[in-house]
Amino acid sequence: MKNKLLVINPGSTSTKVSYFEEETNVCTESIFHDAPVLLQYPTTNDQMPMRMQVILDFLNSHGLTPADIDVFVGRGGCAYSQKSGVMEIDRRLVLDTAADKGGSDHPAKLGVMLAYELGSKYHKPMYTVNPTNVDELCDYARLTGIAGLYRRAQTHVLNQKGIAAIHAKSLGKRYEDLNLIVCHVDGGITATAHARGRMIDSTEGAGGDGPFTPTRLGSIPVMEVLQYLDQGHTTGEMRAMLSRSGGFVSHFGTSDAAKIHALVDTGDKKASTVWNAMIYQLCKSIGGMAAVLEGRVDGILLTGGLMRYDDIRAGVEQRCGWIAPISVYPGECEQEAMANAVLEVLRGERQASRYTGAPVFQGFDWEQ
Repeated sequence: MKNKLLVINPGSTSTKVSYFEEETNVCTESIFHDAPVLLQYPTTNDQMPMRMQVILDFLNSHGLTPADIDVFVGRGGCAYSQKSGVMEIDRRLVLDTAADKGGSDHPAKLGVMLAYELGSKYHKPMYTVNPTNVDELCDYARLTGIAGLYRRAQTHVLNQKGIAAIHAKSLGKRYEDLNLIVCHVDGGITATAHARGRMIDSTEGAGGDGPFTPTRLGSIPVMEVLQYLDQGHTTGEMRAMLSRSGGFVSHFGTSDAAKIHALVDTGDKKASTVWNAMIYQLCKSIGGMAAVLEGRVDGILLTGGLMRYDDIRAGVEQRCGWIAPISVYPGECEQEAMANAVLEVLRGERQASRYTGAPVFQGFDWEQ
């Protein structure tokens, strides 16, 4: 009998749901959520009923019910940092995810929470795969200029590792044999240095780091943030702009990249400047990751939904083509990556881990 998997992938601008029978992706839908709609919900957790309805509508439209599913798989993040791979979803993981114990608030967290709600109700197994908070950082990447304050591992782990593996295979090599800069470019943008199978440094996309994006504010000097707050803006507003109301939303009132790029195509000066500034900042992040890898870069991989726009590739080639060959993988492979990894667990080919309730990094020896 074929295993029937439901893969749930909430993102900053969409909910993607897939129904698999073994490796076969029988049907997939990606439902776009514009920022003004999501901003009606005070917190990410408040989006749960809306996102659940999206899942139920998906199943119903394909003649399915939750009871038909054998395994629920949800994208994750926001709990304490974790190792890479497949992890069982249990109550402790869900509670820490909902409470943002890892210090970040990203819609990917809802994948774990939704899978747990469905799996618990219908008594089915539940798993998450390579959540946003997988921690493989080198020690230099952790330190900041404030004692005891560390940078977090928060990036598009699932898609980046999946695309890196696909790219390596196309070269007849292993992911673990290559040094790559992998950039996920969509509602959120991250650039990560992959050193022989480990993500040793990365921009923290949902933490105010790296390029601004359709929904995120990106890197801003702390002094400018303080002045912004001194003008009467609240920390709550600033937190929302980290992942939901910054970037295009702040400039244009929408996170719909298609609308902004349509303005670019008409020659609109504001839209063109903002769009190209986003590409410019992406290139700065790529350059930083090239330095992390000491210039020994086998390839720059560009993936994610916004890579459907050729001018992003052209901009990166113009500024970063001297670093390494550039390859584009439009869209993402997250649904397949989650399904295939869980199938390996079900077949006994790999083992799922359990959430420990403790972060991977717990400080340096001199702090003990």
